[in-house]
Amino acid sequence: MTFYELKEAILIGFFLSFMIGPVFFMLIQTSILKGARAALAFDLGVILGDIVFILIAYYGSKSFLEEIKDDPRLFFFGGSILFIYGLVTYLDKSQKRVIQDETLVLPEKTNYKKLFLKGFLLNFINVGVLAFWLGMLVIVGSNLEMNPAKIFNYFTLIVFSYLITDIGKILLAKQLIKKLTPAVTFKIKRAMGIMLMVFGLVLVIKGFIPKEKLHFKTGVEKSELLFKK
Repeated sequence: MTFYELKEAILIGFFLSFMIGPVFFMLIQTSILKGARAALAFDLGVILGDIVFILIAYYGSKSFLEEIKDDPRLFFFGGSILFIYGLVTYLDKSQKRVIQDETLVLPEKTNYKKLFLKGFLLNFINVGVLAFWLGMLVIVGSNLEMNPAKIFNYFTLIVFSYLITDIGKILLAKQLIKKLTPAVTFKIKRAMGIMLMVFGLVLVIKGFIPKEKLHFKTGVEKSELLFKK
């Protein structure tokens, strides 16, 4: 992997860790109420859900992506998914500081297996997460020429960066929850939604550029073309 690909994967993992939603708040709440080990068990379940979605997206679309990997319309497809995901994030007006769903209330005794399963299910039932990973795979797969080894390394780095950032959130849970007022949470969600929409829109525009004008690049140049916009 090139330096730019490493940097991009790390930044994506960091960005994903701060996507405001039920998983984010449940992780913070678990850390405060049950401690770092319980929160880590929950987080590993969440990450397993992401890994399953990545595998579904990859194997479910591999043959399709192989056929059109050099087609500019691939940017239109992936960009549209990310734009819609960003729009939904932007329009979500939920401002809860903590999870209110009674089914997510932690038991009196810490059950690490149950927390792991709860993290997995809470992430896995969110179809929007699958859509996000599909959009990412379409874009990244094209950039990496659908090379299985490169794609595996890229997404492994994203997940690892995501995990490391989550560990930092777990350790700083009490400080974070004090800062995350409803107003701040709302602003963060909207900012992330706008970022995703802008990124998706840029890719959609690229989808209308003829192949001969797009000049598909490889390595560092190709990576810069996509992520430096």
